[in-house]
Amino acid sequence: MPKLLLIEDNEMNRDMLSRRLQKRGYTLIVAEDGAIGLALTKSEAPDLVLMDMSLPVMDGWEATRQIKADDALKGIPIIALTAHATDSDRQKALAAGCDDFETKPVDFNRLLAKIEDLLKKMPRSA
Repeated sequence: MPKLLLIEDNEMNRDMLSRRLQKRGYTLIVAEDGAIGLALTKSEAPDLVLMDMSLPVMDGWEATRQIKADDALKGIPIIALTAHATDSDRQKALAAGCDDFETKPVDFNRLLAKIEDLLKKMPRSA
């Protein structure tokens, strides 16, 4: 199954999403801030990143920009996870390099469909 990196500072959100995604068979790696998330993206090469945008140390906007600026990482799809639900927030996330956008509280079935769609569209070489 694909390996997902969940970058989320809220313990309750991290726990809920991790458990539900693991039940679906995904391998999960978790990070609590953007700097750790960026380092894990480089070392673990996940198939997809779920990026909270409001993170400590390095926010999700900057972590996304750095991932997408790296030739070795830029093909990894990133889904923004944020409580900021306006159209301008969506545009800002997409401009930073996110491939899709999901508002919090997360609609798990909708998020799962986005994950599956992006993984089908962006196959990665092993």
